[in-house]
Amino acid sequence: MPYKDEQLSEEKVFKDPVHRYIHVKDQVVWDLIGTPEFQRLRRIKQLGTSYLTFHGAEHSRFNHSLGVYEIVRRIIYNFDGRPHWNTDERLLCLCAALLHDLGHGPFSHSFEKVFKLDHEDFTKKIILGDTHVNQILSRVSDNFAQNVADVINKTYQDKLVVSLISSQIDADRMDYLQRDAYFTGVSYGHFDMERILRVMRPIEDQVVIKETGMHAVEDYIMSRYQMYWQVYFHPVTRSAEVILSKILHRVKHLYEQNYKFRLKPTHFLSLFLGNATVKDYLRLDEPVVLYYFQMWMDEQDEILSDLCERFSNRHLFKYIEFNPNQQMKEWMELYSLFKAVGINPEYYLVDDSSSDLPYDFYRPGEEEERLPIHLLMPKSNELRELSRQSDIVESISGKKRTDHKLYFPQDFIEALPEDNNKKRIFEILFD
Repeated sequence: MPYKDEQLSEEKVFKDPVHRYIHVKDQVVWDLIGTPEFQRLRRIKQLGTSYLTFHGAEHSRFNHSLGVYEIVRRIIYNFDGRPHWNTDERLLCLCAALLHDLGHGPFSHSFEKVFKLDHEDFTKKIILGDTHVNQILSRVSDNFAQNVADVINKTYQDKLVVSLISSQIDADRMDYLQRDAYFTGVSYGHFDMERILRVMRPIEDQVVIKETGMHAVEDYIMSRYQMYWQVYFHPVTRSAEVILSKILHRVKHLYEQNYKFRLKPTHFLSLFLGNATVKDYLRLDEPVVLYYFQMWMDEQDEILSDLCERFSNRHLFKYIEFNPNQQMKEWMELYSLFKAVGINPEYYLVDDSSSDLPYDFYRPGEEEERLPIHLLMPKSNELRELSRQSDIVESISGKKRTDHKLYFPQDFIEALPEDNNKKRIFEILFD
């Protein structure tokens, strides 16, 4: 029996708090789950620093990846035998779903910004490189690993396959919204996924939704909207991300200045130099990074020591509503005042903005994940874009919301001697 068709002698199941059970029958999928590269995802939190805001948010990329796999498994089970669906793509869909987040690093998005990395690029490198994952995929066929990488990279020829994990209503989003809601303890991310799966239909190069399922999709869109503003962009989480980012910037700066670390940042050296290999990258996970933060609390550099203490012990920055684009005069004055009182504004005065577009209609040149959701109308089989049928979705369609915050160490400011500088800082920040 070819490896791609090889089945386990007995189906394996994972108990899951979101989907109840995750079913694995394919030997290829089971072998991929057991690789060191996939097991590493147990040591990467799905929500980065959100555990400092929502204490239950300790779930991992491993949990999420299995969840996306399970949703895709259910979708293609429902697609079996329908027009436009190629059953030969079944295993490719399952493997791409399972491995779609393989290249995420520790505290991934903050990490990527500082070191100018791209987790999708590393996902591709892991899949195509000298790895256990590549060895397993290559046993399916000579081009199977490349096909999996292409699906994740959104360059695969069959756009229907790509849309299952990269679209405005895909398995990736359907899992993380529900999973993140469950582990953070909020109610916003819940929607009727089973209903959506039942009304999904494959049509040429996209998945469409039967018109009878429109209200379930509306619920999904609003769940996404609420989760972004109540969880993903929570200002306390962003405060932790700001400090995390400043720690990494400080370490990189000190290294470039030939600072003598008590604990040499060995795992970071290739990132500082911009030549990190797949092997270097895979050695990094969140326990490793947090160990360095613990050790750097004892460094002689006061900024690095203080920032690591703040992150490790949840001694976070305070924040106010502040838009530097509209308050440039106050921003420049604060910057000068911080320098005057001996607080380094590069690390302790940080403006941060977050923005989201919960749903968008089609714009020429957009990537697949921005292609609109189409409803399949009864009788006529006409396709209509979601916001043309739904007043709820139309009200938020194409509307980008942005939130600005200014982060600073209030304890440092309160400890300043009473003088005009301190008085003026308080006036700008708190009046």
